[in-house]
Amino acid sequence: MEIKGDGFILRELRLADAKSLQKHADNTRVFDALLDRFPSPYKIADAVDFIGLAMADKVQTKFAIVINHEVAGVIGIDLRVDIYRKSALIGYWLGQEYWGKGIMHKAVKQVVDYGFAKLDIVRLQAGVLGNNPKSMRVLEKAGFVKEAICKNAIIKNGLILDEHLYAILKPSV
Repeated sequence: MEIKGDGFILRELRLADAKSLQKHADNTRVFDALLDRFPSPYKIADAVDFIGLAMADKVQTKFAIVINHEVAGVIGIDLRVDIYRKSALIGYWLGQEYWGKGIMHKAVKQVVDYGFAKLDIVRLQAGVLGNNPKSMRVLEKAGFVKEAICKNAIIKNGLILDEHLYAILKPSV
């Protein structure tokens, strides 16, 4: 499946994407905005492992962000379970050379539309590190609303940070 955006394409990840995925993911500025489980340094083996997990999903929830014929980032939906099964988390990252070009909020909007149309969810949410106002703006431009600030909820690179919680609801709910 491909979703064409303005200046990018969203599509499934492929093993052939490992080199470009690793190239853009192996950046401490990218790592600084993500969970610690995101490897740093990011090696080819990490890219291959991630792509393998994405390919094993029964339902497509992770997308390569393709710019100029290479994978420049990833965006995905993590489905939840049990009493949270109608909610999902959205996460994303983009190679630093593409920051500030208006790509990510458009990709988020495309994936939100996909998620509400194709997945059995009524809510998408995201947590953002308190020192990442650009990611907060991405979500706001994509229609998300800030619902809460959890004080001192995150530790990243030795800093204790607030977590800003954003959500968007399926329009028909």
